[in-house]
Amino acid sequence: MINNLYNVFFDATHNVFQLMLNISDISAQPEEEFKCDDEVDISVGIQGDLSGEVIYRFPVPTSLNIVNIMSGMQFDSVDAFVTSAVSEMANIISGNVLTALSDNDVKCDILPPVLCKLDDDKDYELKTSCCINTAIGEICLLIRLNRAS
Repeated sequence: MINNLYNVFFDATHNVFQLMLNISDISAQPEEEFKCDDEVDISVGIQGDLSGEVIYRFPVPTSLNIVNIMSGMQFDSVDAFVTSAVSEMANIISGNVLTALSDNDVKCDILPPVLCKLDDDKDYELKTSCCINTAIGEICLLIRLNRAS
């Protein structure tokens, strides 16, 4: 299940980046290589056959690059507009993931994305990360889910 989740999230991220940002040069990278002290962390909650959250970690330069491409406007710092835009990107990726999971009879819904702080206090049955390198920067997805009881 973990490998399937990883692949579904990687493929969804790849597809969304290609469709929305016209970026196809995307590769996986080990989580240990993802180094970032200043990022926009967006949590998308998941409920249904799986419950938990996915935290999308967008380093500030990656966030700004994404929004510059999406809006055609130049941004130099993270503000409410940038946060909203990367939140929507996380929401779209999550929606694509849940569509792919539903093809395998895993039914889930997503909750609206929210700005978050990392919290490692909870235990999850299914826990993995999907770190991705692109032409405009890195992104790391922390996947933290439990199967429904």
